[in-house]
Amino acid sequence: MSKYRYTCNKQYFNLPCAHRQHAHQGHCSHIHGYSRSFKFYFACKELDANHFVFDFGELKELREHLEYMCDHTLLINEQDPYLEMFQNMHEKGLCNLRVVENCGAEGMARYFLDFADELVRRKSDSRAWCYKVIQWENDKNSGTAEFISS
Repeated sequence: MSKYRYTCNKQYFNLPCAHRQHAHQGHCSHIHGYSRSFKFYFACKELDANHFVFDFGELKELREHLEYMCDHTLLINEQDPYLEMFQNMHEKGLCNLRVVENCGAEGMARYFLDFADELVRRKSDSRAWCYKVIQWENDKNSGTAEFISS
């Protein structure tokens, strides 16, 4: 067993996405948007045959899912009291709705941490994993989710 832990990261930039935090008492309860960016952190104890933590060429599913969820979409929390109205807007072609547990930076970092970790473990036969995701709303604000232990 290796005494080393190897890490690498991959970033995705400029995904234009709108959302609202319905329970917020201030302006965040209004629909507003950001150019979201993500940074994924990967780790392993043993490098692969190419001497990589993980081959980034195997992340096509992740990129496609990021674009599906966050490229010209409207993220709404599943508990939003106006969810039905947003669903009607989606059906009429007025927005590209995605319903999530928590559309904030921390919530979306956790959502994609779970997605990326499952993907990387599956594609590497559990040799590698994703342990942390940072999601930027813009160049000033970010939220992070990371596993306490891997």
